[in-house]
Amino acid sequence: MNDRFWRPISIDCINPEGFPDVALYLRGNDNYVLYKDEERKFTGDDRRRLQRNFTEFLYVRTGDLEEINRYLEDNLANLLARDDLNSLAKGRILYQTSVNYVIDVFESPEIAANMSRSRNLILHMMNYLTTDTNALESLQSIVGHNFYLYAHSVQVTALNLLLHEKLFNVAPDEMIDVGVGSILHDFGMIFITDKVLDKPDALSDVEYYKVKQHAQKGYEFLKRNGLKSEVALTVIRYHHERYDGNGYPTGIKGDDIPRSAQLTGICDVYSALITDRTYRKACSHADALKTMHEEAKAGAFNSDLFNRFAEIMTAQKAA
Repeated sequence: MNDRFWRPISIDCINPEGFPDVALYLRGNDNYVLYKDEERKFTGDDRRRLQRNFTEFLYVRTGDLEEINRYLEDNLANLLARDDLNSLAKGRILYQTSVNYVIDVFESPEIAANMSRSRNLILHMMNYLTTDTNALESLQSIVGHNFYLYAHSVQVTALNLLLHEKLFNVAPDEMIDVGVGSILHDFGMIFITDKVLDKPDALSDVEYYKVKQHAQKGYEFLKRNGLKSEVALTVIRYHHERYDGNGYPTGIKGDDIPRSAQLTGICDVYSALITDRTYRKACSHADALKTMHEEAKAGAFNSDLFNRFAEIMTAQKAA
């Protein structure tokens, strides 16, 4: 079963009125089973039947993603305004649309220059995160059903926007730029082979050196191809710098690392720790913070900034 030819779609995104007429599949143990073909409409009865069976996702062929993405992005405002959907369902629609955008960007790099799409998604995400107390809960289901790198980019964006809103007095335009930089922060991974990215055991020194180049390469490509925001470019380039100077790509340290890049780096590590990877299982929230606390004591993060991050994330978990 080759998963690269399939993409999960939350059933919350599949609106019986207007969703493209594409084939939808259920995932079996070792194959994908046709649920409906492109000739049959997806109905409200379908949705209720799937919900009764606790089915959260259907699957589509990757060749149908372009049409689906266009539908979701064009109709996102209307979908998020629907009275018949609760906040968790709306969050899944928003995050699903954002993950699909990131897949587009990584698989067709020229799309990264189309900033209007990412800015529109960031605006919707900002509004959702600042008006819904359970805004992060629906993100977890999307992260668990999508390829790590894409969902990780969206998770870091949501965390980063939430933290910037709570910690700093950031103007709306700058918040959008922070969001754009966050959703594209790992864009440079397109220059790393799948063999290295999917390796289940420790990387060799040469492989790790190649991975460490992603921040600089992503920054250079996006700057060369139309990303003008210095805030966004700063997040992309410096999110792996560390407070003690032991980060990359430039080795700058302390508050020479721009504030938004410092916070992106903290969100990036937290997201990586709480998500399953090919080489290890996810940590709990508590274990992730414990690991990061030790790293902060050793100099990886600004201790004050990390402590404020930890307080907010713990409060979010307790809500």
